[in-house]
Amino acid sequence: MGRTLSHLVGMAVAAAGAVACGGDDAPVCLNLGAETESSPTLGCAADFEALASRPLDATIPGARSVKTIVDRVDDDTLHFQNSVTFETHYQFASTHLSGMGLPVVPMLAEFNTTEYFTPSRRFLLGALTHYEQPDKWVYEISPYDTADAEMVATAYAAIARSTFVGDDLYFHPTSEAVAAIVPALPASVNVITTDQLYEGITYQPLNVAESYGQLRFFTADELSQGTKYLSFRDIAVLDEVPNDISVAMGIITGGFQTPLSHVNVLSRNRGTPNMALRGAFDHADLRALEGRWVRLKVDLFDYELVEVTQAEADAWWEDHRPTAIQVPGMDLSATDLRDDVDLVVVGTGTLKDAVKASTRAYGGKAAHFGALTMVEGVPMPRGFAVPLFYYRQFMEQNGFDARVNTMIADPAFQNDPAVRDRQLAQLRADMQVAPIDAAFLALLTAKLNADYPATRMRFRSSTNAEDLDGFTGAGLYTSLSGELADPDDPIEDAVRGVWASVWNFKAFEERSYRGIDHLAVGMALLSHRAFPDEESNGVALTNNPYDTTGLNPAFYINVQLGGESVVLPPAGVTTDQILVFWEQQGQPVVYLKHSNLTAPATNVLTTTQLFALADALDKIHEYFRVAYGATPGAWYAMDIEFKFEGLPGQTPQLYIKQARPHGQE
Repeated sequence: MGRTLSHLVGMAVAAAGAVACGGDDAPVCLNLGAETESSPTLGCAADFEALASRPLDATIPGARSVKTIVDRVDDDTLHFQNSVTFETHYQFASTHLSGMGLPVVPMLAEFNTTEYFTPSRRFLLGALTHYEQPDKWVYEISPYDTADAEMVATAYAAIARSTFVGDDLYFHPTSEAVAAIVPALPASVNVITTDQLYEGITYQPLNVAESYGQLRFFTADELSQGTKYLSFRDIAVLDEVPNDISVAMGIITGGFQTPLSHVNVLSRNRGTPNMALRGAFDHADLRALEGRWVRLKVDLFDYELVEVTQAEADAWWEDHRPTAIQVPGMDLSATDLRDDVDLVVVGTGTLKDAVKASTRAYGGKAAHFGALTMVEGVPMPRGFAVPLFYYRQFMEQNGFDARVNTMIADPAFQNDPAVRDRQLAQLRADMQVAPIDAAFLALLTAKLNADYPATRMRFRSSTNAEDLDGFTGAGLYTSLSGELADPDDPIEDAVRGVWASVWNFKAFEERSYRGIDHLAVGMALLSHRAFPDEESNGVALTNNPYDTTGLNPAFYINVQLGGESVVLPPAGVTTDQILVFWEQQGQPVVYLKHSNLTAPATNVLTTTQLFALADALDKIHEYFRVAYGATPGAWYAMDIEFKFEGLPGQTPQLYIKQARPHGQE
């Protein structure tokens, strides 16, 4: 028998139920079952489990909820609804609390308006939620609910006296708007914050998936310094979130991640499990499986690590090899340095077709940047693109194509990652000093002198194998800055450095894993001015990554002060992580985490900045919906990169730098 390690979030609930149902003074279980549609009380944790579902918005892992309704016209009668049978409050209320001597429940739109936003509402809507790891029972209302302190106190008291939870119940404010009523709550209402809940959580599921591989332990430094190498058949346990990582069959980090970290974006695109577990690197049970073939299954509430045979792992791999990614062919007919507004032209074809056509000549990043210029009201830096033609010219003129072919045909290069890393590093070093075609350099210099005089420029990677519908290639390539007038940082070095990053070790490994033909990849350049005076920077999703049902749409924003990275933060550095419920009345804001680089009780973005960003995200989401969100009922989001910049004394202005489809498969 192989060794099995299971972390079953929810077992504590079952255990609590066993205690609650036993003993002379314990509450009496009501023996509720899955067929029970509602109950006025919950006698024990087993009753809670019978009616509970995973919440629609699982921003804090390890949570189960039972939705609650207090009917104010029926003498404040409390209903704990079966939240599996009835996913929303409206479904239950319209079925069981409409007519038959009670007022008729109106249609959904009117219900949502009156029951979440008006003082004269009939119902007090909320949920009793159990967070397993901190083992806290909380009452919550929707982040956009405008219930006042008296309403919350009424529902809280009813739930406390009608359940086994009693005095152990807390009220958890789910947004800044909800938190504003806390000072007005009576002392009898215990309050717990999101930060306090997070303090008790040790397990964080990032990408829910299952895979087989060999369990191996690495420090982030070992991987970054190249003293150890990952294989894409490995399941890696890491001491902290790495700044860089090549392909792995699964990832377990000892530090918590963000949904938009490079590690998680890559895991999502690969469909491989990714999780964080505090203390994972020294976890005795994980260490006992070191070097063994295992199956890792990451779920929203639990993970399971089971020893398997190599034959089982090999069979799984043969059945689950990733489908080869066919990158758009290279269009080498385009030789002009094209301004962003001219990169994507939607004529008789669709937006998606136009972006793909532009990707063949100018790469995915530049193509989407060009499409962004068509979104009215979205602030962007002015830019231009250098086509793939000049990368191919550079490779051919310097004999690098023939060299790459020789390397790839070498068995030692193919079979030994250390050899592969060393030879790729030498190739990049040689590319950094190779001559650039004089005519191209003159063309680029003239463009910069004419349109961007005395300006430090950012040259960004834009291959035909990134920002695709189904493969983002996030974090694989390098972007660099340069300036014509700076002899210590010339534009030639920046251009060659970005071109050379096609042969980054991590990029090569990722392409090999995805079945991408290395020689089919070409590097274009997207160029715009650099941002030396940025006040803040960040990434965002135009939809709620914690609720893919679409019932609670929101913008997810991850932002940090200055130029400090949000996707590859230094160890111990946290960022503001925010949900903005843009479509809800009042557009409430939820802070999931706060930056530890800001002063206490302050946020990275002002309210004005946050809502300017949200307005831009809304416009981008709607514009690209026709290309990437056309499937009815499917969750869709655009992945956005942004900055706020302003000189001293100026009001920082928003700039959207990038938009690409997020996790499209």
